[in-house]
Amino acid sequence: HDLDKRIHKLRCEIEELVAIREQILKSKGYPADYSAVHYDCEKCMDTGFVNGKMCDCFRRALILAGYESSGIGKLLHKQSFETFDLSYYKKDPEELCEMKDNLDICRRYVKDFGKDQQQNLLLFGNTGLGKTHLSTAIAKELIEHGFDVIYITAFNLFSEFEQEHFGRNSDIDTQKFFRCELLIIDDLGTEAITKFTVSCLYNLLNTRLNTDHATIINTNLSHAEMLKLYSDRIVSRILGEYIPLKFSGRDIRLQKLEQH
Repeated sequence: HDLDKRIHKLRCEIEELVAIREQILKSKGYPADYSAVHYDCEKCMDTGFVNGKMCDCFRRALILAGYESSGIGKLLHKQSFETFDLSYYKKDPEELCEMKDNLDICRRYVKDFGKDQQQNLLLFGNTGLGKTHLSTAIAKELIEHGFDVIYITAFNLFSEFEQEHFGRNSDIDTQKFFRCELLIIDDLGTEAITKFTVSCLYNLLNTRLNTDHATIINTNLSHAEMLKLYSDRIVSRILGEYIPLKFSGRDIRLQKLEQH
């Protein structure tokens, strides 16, 4: 009984002190709970984990970080599988069927990513036909599943290799292009073609194949044009190790302008 009395007395004293603190804070223009701990996430109390499992707040933060580090943060917010509009291909039944297949393959690519041996994709065809949109949609889905994705244009990719190689920028680390779980190279063929860039491309693609790291290439080049620009070793690896997805139709950007 004496212990219970002492505990009760202490509780009363604590409540009294809390009330005094609140009065002092209010008198100084602060809210009564100013000195209390406030968490951004009450669920995990900002630890990032609940019962040993990753909290939703931490998962959202990782997804946002993935968006920023991918290189296409803005595109990821508006280009997805859901916003890929097949109506732009409906004038030609064959093209529509082809694009439906491409969309299905890209969806399956995401679903199967990380299982068994990684697959590589080659998205080819004229400009403005949806290659960037579908590859961005793949990036978005995989980032949200926690995979490390880098999306970069061929021009910027080889610019980073050149800056690192010739010592123009000591902050650049091109090893990230070898390490990431998915590398998406956009607009292959728009870069300056030199012995150095061709050598870098071969080393990058070959290393990623040997280490079972997935790569997606977008290009406007045909098979014949690729052979003219790159070595047989590069082209044979791309054609032999990548699933080709042909994009046909009329430039979607032009179709959108005509509608307005």
